[in-house]
Amino acid sequence: MAWLDTLKKGLKKTSALFVFTQMDEQTRSDLEEALIMADVGSLTTDEILTALDETNPKDLKQLNAFLKEQIITRLKPVAHPLNVETHHPFVLLMIGVNGAGKTTTIGKLAATYKQQGKTVSLIAGDTFRAGAVEQLQTWGKRIGVSVFAGAPNADPASVVFDGLTQSLNANTDIVLIDTAGRLHNQTNLMEELKKIKSVIQKIIPTAPHATCLVLDATVGQNALNQVETFRQIIGVDGLIMTKLDGTAKGGILLALTQKFNLPIYAIGVGEQVDDLHAFTAEEYADSLLKDFA
Repeated sequence: MAWLDTLKKGLKKTSALFVFTQMDEQTRSDLEEALIMADVGSLTTDEILTALDETNPKDLKQLNAFLKEQIITRLKPVAHPLNVETHHPFVLLMIGVNGAGKTTTIGKLAATYKQQGKTVSLIAGDTFRAGAVEQLQTWGKRIGVSVFAGAPNADPASVVFDGLTQSLNANTDIVLIDTAGRLHNQTNLMEELKKIKSVIQKIIPTAPHATCLVLDATVGQNALNQVETFRQIIGVDGLIMTKLDGTAKGGILLALTQKFNLPIYAIGVGEQVDDLHAFTAEEYADSLLKDFA
């Protein structure tokens, strides 16, 4: 599969950290450094090193097998594609910081669901960023789904209210709501998310049925701060990790799982419509360690 090749190329910078020439005491120190450099995090690194001492691999082949098992064991429980069959309509609220790739991810998700035969509508809740509405409308035209947009600089909560009402009247299967990118420390904008969620629940009390935080893989450890703050402000049901087609920080998924244990719905490996894929621990481990040993 071509996307796996892209993932492997993207994680090449990370996998290059795991290059050892022989199995000796120095290798343990080198492994510790490599894990930290890959943004695996200190707690997970310590646990892996403790397990390494207990396992005591004899050669690089055994070390490779040990590392792969560690990655798969930790990530497999959180590899959960989003189940949109639980509600009708299924309302998905997309949140995240500026530049994480929310709008592009929404377009890719919409294309995937339409290919599955579902009706999809997009709501342009990012009313402030220049070109945000146009970007979502371009995606809508490209994949053939409806896009609800309010007037320029309209109140995002009002746009979401009207768009969700229209989607209900149209008996839409899935509603994807875009929101303005915001830094996790921008209090006023974070409060705006609460207002959007409240408006959604006035129309559908059980919604949003999933609040998905989109994370940029290249930010490394800062992703931990983003998840922590968004969880406290509005709640996070799962993650989508983007930009894994070019990062040296591929271990951040391990750190996120260690701290939050949130489902990883999908990963993004490019800008094209088919560059969003369900996350699997086995494929990720293979890509992360592809050049090792």
